[in-house]
Amino acid sequence: MSSTSLPVQIRSILQPDFQKTDLILTELPIQQAKEGTDEHLIKVYATAPCSGELLWVRDFPQIVLPGKVGVPCYDLSGVVVTAPASSPFQPGAEIYTRIDAGRTGNAREYTIALTSELALKPKNLSWEEAASVPLSAFTAYQALFEHGGLNPGWNDEAGKLENSKKRVLITTSSGAVGVWVAQLAKIAGVKDIIGMAGPNNIDFVKSLGVTEVINYKQQSLGAWAAAGNPKVDLIIDMLGNQTLADAWTAVKDGGVLISIREPPENRKPKENAPKDVANHFFIMKPEGWQLKEIARLLENGEARTVVDSVWNLEEFKEAFAKSESGHPRGKVIIKVHE
Repeated sequence: MSSTSLPVQIRSILQPDFQKTDLILTELPIQQAKEGTDEHLIKVYATAPCSGELLWVRDFPQIVLPGKVGVPCYDLSGVVVTAPASSPFQPGAEIYTRIDAGRTGNAREYTIALTSELALKPKNLSWEEAASVPLSAFTAYQALFEHGGLNPGWNDEAGKLENSKKRVLITTSSGAVGVWVAQLAKIAGVKDIIGMAGPNNIDFVKSLGVTEVINYKQQSLGAWAAAGNPKVDLIIDMLGNQTLADAWTAVKDGGVLISIREPPENRKPKENAPKDVANHFFIMKPEGWQLKEIARLLENGEARTVVDSVWNLEEFKEAFAKSESGHPRGKVIIKVHE
């Protein structure tokens, strides 16, 4: 499709006021890629809401980049329409990614993505499945291998052997990020993967690689640690609050504690804290080369996507409500184009 045949107005979900979580379905002017930059215009086939995202601008105004419009949803799968001449992703390329949340999001018929963010869509995935991957896989990959001290063991037998000696604990192993932490840890060679999950998800998380399940309806993480279970080398927390406080009692001296919800230091006990624990709070960065690695694992059948539900653009309210419920199994998807 040439840029001259593109629509002038496109359907978009819009958050009119960043101080409120209200959304509307409307039409907005199409955003064109700027010449002389690494911007690509993408026809969006599917996108995905993220729990809490409608309050990010209110709570973290420093993330906002110039020109941001209140279109939510930062994951996407789609087709390149226009591209810089130097880009490896030329018009017609089927891509997937997660863009920077400081920019205008992807719950619209056409969007903008940068060369560094892009990767080719896994050939064996639908548009909806592909859109379920980026944010969750980026977060899991960076938690395990950039901040957690593990080695991407599928490329390195020595790294795989080292990983096999580690115990890793995931606080929400059936959630969108947790399902990727479990799978990547298993592929990387981790033998002991402890996951917190509800009773209905025990078999499900075991199918992803979790070897021991803490049923949070019966036992808190703190109670599990107090029961004398061996402490773990690495904890990846998606919950914060009391669970993050409990995590300090479950990690061993010299271990690593990571949270994507709040800085672990906020919940560190004043007495009897474990010694020399490296603790990190981080927000993932979209790195296309990591999605290229993930695509290979998906195409080889070593990893799989987990889609909770798929909603049409007109059903955006139901999609966001399901995402915010705290109990989706995997990712909630919004289909933009057929």
